[in-house]
Amino acid sequence: MMKNVAIIFAGGSGKRMNTVSRPKQFLELNGKPVMIYTLELFDNHPMVDGIIVVCIESWIPFLKKQLKKFEINKVIDIVPGGETGQDSIFNGLEAANRIYKSDDTNVLIHDGVRPLITEQTITDCINTCSEKGNCITCIPATETFVVRQENGSLEIPTRANSLIARAPQCFLLKDIIDAHYDAKKEGRHDFIDSCTMMSYYGHQMNTIIGPMENIKITTPTDFFIFRAMVQVHENQQIFGF
Repeated sequence: MMKNVAIIFAGGSGKRMNTVSRPKQFLELNGKPVMIYTLELFDNHPMVDGIIVVCIESWIPFLKKQLKKFEINKVIDIVPGGETGQDSIFNGLEAANRIYKSDDTNVLIHDGVRPLITEQTITDCINTCSEKGNCITCIPATETFVVRQENGSLEIPTRANSLIARAPQCFLLKDIIDAHYDAKKEGRHDFIDSCTMMSYYGHQMNTIIGPMENIKITTPTDFFIFRAMVQVHENQQIFGF
């Protein structure tokens, strides 16, 4: 029986948010940190067996208090982040590898500051990974991409063939941790995300389409969008629209 473990990345300092007091993942909306909104989705999902959080080391005590306050029960380990995002995810994967068998475990890698995914997205991601070996949550491209080639010329892919990769990104634990080991052997610490690394090491990526509102809260504008979406969801519960 496959196990499904979520690795939630909360290692960034949030410099683009321009906050003085706390990192973006711990900014509060209605008295609840953004990180908790994200964790609740995985904690409440029936197919998720456990959660590992990668956190800024100095904020781990605060996170532990929030987990108790909001009754997040599936977090089985909290590990400190690394020098880069890639290193931080590797710390989470090593924790998963200690706890689970790597040959029968799916890992969902997700940003702590992406709280607007849905239960269905998590389900689709897990099912596709179990069936095909990996799954990248995407959205359709709504604008035109321009790719600058090494020779200076521009390539413009058709929008119909373009997707924007988001999260969660789901892999077999043994595959993604092997890719990280390969990157370490080569001294690579600069992969922008997990699907880029996996593609580089020869894995064919599979995709699902997730919700358009699955944004990453990086700037103040993103936070205002998140606040508006939470209000919409609350109105749907109260007024039924």
